[in-house]
Amino acid sequence: MRYVVKLGGATLEDAALLRSCAHAIADLQRAGNQVAVVHGGGVQLTRTLRQLGKQSEFIGGLRITDAETRDTALMVLGGAVNKALVAALAAQAVPAMGLSGGDGMVFRARKKRTAPDLGFVGEIAAADPRWLQAIWKMGGVPVLSSMALGFDGEYYNINADEMAAACAVACGSDALVFLTDVPGVRGADGSVMRWLSTGQIAGLTRDSIITGGMLPKLHACREALTQGVKRVRILPADRVSLLPDLLSSRVPDGTEVLVA
Repeated sequence: MRYVVKLGGATLEDAALLRSCAHAIADLQRAGNQVAVVHGGGVQLTRTLRQLGKQSEFIGGLRITDAETRDTALMVLGGAVNKALVAALAAQAVPAMGLSGGDGMVFRARKKRTAPDLGFVGEIAAADPRWLQAIWKMGGVPVLSSMALGFDGEYYNINADEMAAACAVACGSDALVFLTDVPGVRGADGSVMRWLSTGQIAGLTRDSIITGGMLPKLHACREALTQGVKRVRILPADRVSLLPDLLSSRVPDGTEVLVA
């Protein structure tokens, strides 16, 4: 089976939780599955920008990214955060290979056209999974930071949820799992929705039940499902031990997103 697992920056901040995630990913890989990991790092990037005297601004869950912010993102996401995750997997005897979306031109980006303009924020325009397949063939786990190279030669900051969905589609994944610092998608009554259809997303957004960072995450879920990914789940990272059971049993935690 083929899995894409997305880890958020908040998960990577907690050393014990990071070890648990690395252990679960190692279990998946040792069971004969092909696993790719896509990670964010928004918490770490915001902290570094603050240290540099820059204030972070977001619109619709996406960071406004000028050239200095983009260069800092490349340093933080493609550098420290990526290599910390590679090290955590190595501690589980998993041969992980850290990449950005620009390495090997695995992912190519174009500028995301929005109003107002978000700067160097991109979206995935093309994918070539051959390098990921080569890493799998060698028994490894590719670990992708959410930066990609544009056709104009510029690096673009990609929302990590969107990168994970694009990766899952390009690789023909059986499952896409978002490990998060929240228990799942909450409905109008505040309770976690165990199942959410793609047809419900627009209404929940319109009624401001879904806001902030959950907006691009659910957009990514919808894109993955409509382009052939079989299973998509938002799973709280503190329940990562359930990861190997997602396709073989009914897991009650988190939110399963279904095609309407």
